[in-house]
Amino acid sequence: MSKHTGFFHNLNRYITQRRHGSTYSPIQKILIANRGEIACRVIKTARSLGIKTVSVFSDADKNALHVAMADEAYNIGPAAANQSYLCQDKIMTIAKQSGAQAIHPGYGFLSENVEFAEMCAREGIIFIGPPSSAIRDMGIKSTSKYIMSAAGVPVIEGYHGEDQSDARLKKEAAAIGYPVMIKAVRGGGGKGMRIAMTEKEFDGQLESARREAMKSFGDQVMLVEKFVERPRHVEVQVFGDKHGNYVYLFERDCSVQRRHQKIIEEAPAPGLTEETRKKIGEAAVRAAKAVNYVGAGTVEFIMDKHQQFYFMEMNTRLQVEHPVTEMITGTDLVHWQIKVASGEPLPVRQGDIQMRGHAFEARIYAEDPNNSFMPGAGPLLHLSTPETDAKTRIDTGVRQGDEVSVHYDPMIAKLVVWSENRESALRRCRAALLDYQVLGLNTNIQFLTDLAKHPEFMAGNVHTDFIPQHQSDLFPVHTTSATTICQAAMAMVLRQKHVRRELAKNTLDQFSPFWGCDAMRLNQNSTRLVNLMDGDTELHIQIVTNKDGTFTVSFEKNCFNLTASLEQEGERTYVVTVIDGVKTRASVVQLGNSLHVFTTEGARELRMPVPKFMTSVGEGASLGDAVAPMPGVIEKVSVTPGQAVEKGDPLVVMIAMKMEYVIRAPKAGKVQTVYYKSGDTVQKGVPLVHFQEDAPAT
Repeated sequence: MSKHTGFFHNLNRYITQRRHGSTYSPIQKILIANRGEIACRVIKTARSLGIKTVSVFSDADKNALHVAMADEAYNIGPAAANQSYLCQDKIMTIAKQSGAQAIHPGYGFLSENVEFAEMCAREGIIFIGPPSSAIRDMGIKSTSKYIMSAAGVPVIEGYHGEDQSDARLKKEAAAIGYPVMIKAVRGGGGKGMRIAMTEKEFDGQLESARREAMKSFGDQVMLVEKFVERPRHVEVQVFGDKHGNYVYLFERDCSVQRRHQKIIEEAPAPGLTEETRKKIGEAAVRAAKAVNYVGAGTVEFIMDKHQQFYFMEMNTRLQVEHPVTEMITGTDLVHWQIKVASGEPLPVRQGDIQMRGHAFEARIYAEDPNNSFMPGAGPLLHLSTPETDAKTRIDTGVRQGDEVSVHYDPMIAKLVVWSENRESALRRCRAALLDYQVLGLNTNIQFLTDLAKHPEFMAGNVHTDFIPQHQSDLFPVHTTSATTICQAAMAMVLRQKHVRRELAKNTLDQFSPFWGCDAMRLNQNSTRLVNLMDGDTELHIQIVTNKDGTFTVSFEKNCFNLTASLEQEGERTYVVTVIDGVKTRASVVQLGNSLHVFTTEGARELRMPVPKFMTSVGEGASLGDAVAPMPGVIEKVSVTPGQAVEKGDPLVVMIAMKMEYVIRAPKAGKVQTVYYKSGDTVQKGVPLVHFQEDAPAT
């Protein structure tokens, strides 16, 4: 663009804005009212635009990455979100104190809070989000469905009435027909949402949904609607500006979920016809226009097997999975948010937006998929990620040494990949997952890898019941191959030799044979015994160093002749082996008494046995006690000492990682001791309820 062309372009834009009663007001400093990866994400775009940033942080986040990245950072209180990140007055005070002209709320916390958006308007601070009226209309599901129906957007009919008595809700559920979905009208992110498959389940699911909704949103009003079995969850990214312009940036498929929360997303949705793609995009734009939407929003639809779609809800904020849309459209949606909030028109029209290739986002969480995806917390003792480039992107808010806190969402990172088509994008996703290394806590990386190579997922046959339907395939018993065992043992031996050689360099006689300490014998090959534990299996491995420099490794019924060496690439150490002419390479990390081997098979852990004199039995729960499955806060105690319970009865309700968990009786019996009360913080593995010991048989 020449200087003169640029001048007339800006002049025309100015005239257009004046015609619509709006002028461009450039933002020079933004406060990000959030934490973690989304705060870091916003900071990166703001920095690229020359905009200064202000971070806020709780006591738990004082050393967090988003604090280090921002130009300024302010403490806003204790770790609990309701005393820090949800405190509107504190955040507004800091915005004024720092001189920020705008606040970006990210997602979660205050991003869809009507009162906060209104506060920003009153205080003259730009809220980088939609007007409060749109948040209000779309934030209450019953209201949003009325508006959508009037706008010609397909909706699933249900009960959205004011009578919130248990009897009325149950009556409406029976009229709709089971199964039904019970939803908090102000819900989002899977919170306050339960499925009642039968009338017998309804009361318990309603109580649980209300309790979680009150905790998350301060509101327990519910709606009941028909639950579409095995539906797809397809959502459309929309954008509006202050000049009446609207576009959609195609759709994302977020069907594969656990606990009604997404773990892997893709764009575009697999298998959609171009006719359906156009219809659902235009329906999403009608939804945005109906509430005079401004900024980035997502219209979520339920889609049946015939590609008939129905409005579910509108998220009036940037979505966690927005990067896949950016990858297939070549856009920066945060940049657009800032432009639109400043008063500028959208930079493109619908016809200008082209879809290219395919993208996946895999959410890497601190959780245990083998224990009902129970979220976890703890330190990131080792963190090494795949290399990033134009086709591989990692959005994260943590570094090695940071801690995943019990107070917030357990997400570690978002791994986003792009390629020319779905098949090659999925291959890239699997390869990147295998290259991701996280140690110190449980993660879902292996599960995501198994999911990404499942034949039905590869074929695009996805729906919201995908995980339950393919439960046995997605949770296989992973065995450690003989090759991996060889690699672990050789890495251990070679690393010890390397350490001894490095130590010898600092001595007066670095060539002394005594530095070898390698069991050398005259006229005999050096033999070394290595003991490792593969789960509960003891491995007694014999490693013979042959005269030609090769090794013979024997254990159980295996015997391999191989060569082995160590390679260093950046911060990673690889053991390279050649067995029967086949060269393999594995990254090996030692933490404490464990060897973690990362190969194309996935990650495997082999432990070095600890002598019995170095172990002790600590205080803990007795066999059959109810224990805390994760760190968290006790929300409700349902039993008292002396009370008889049946197996499966609810004992305690815990809140952890913003989710509610019901701890149930592991057996029938009589409660002897309840160790904690409502409001107490507990650590993983501590006993919560102790049962009376069974009387000995006479």
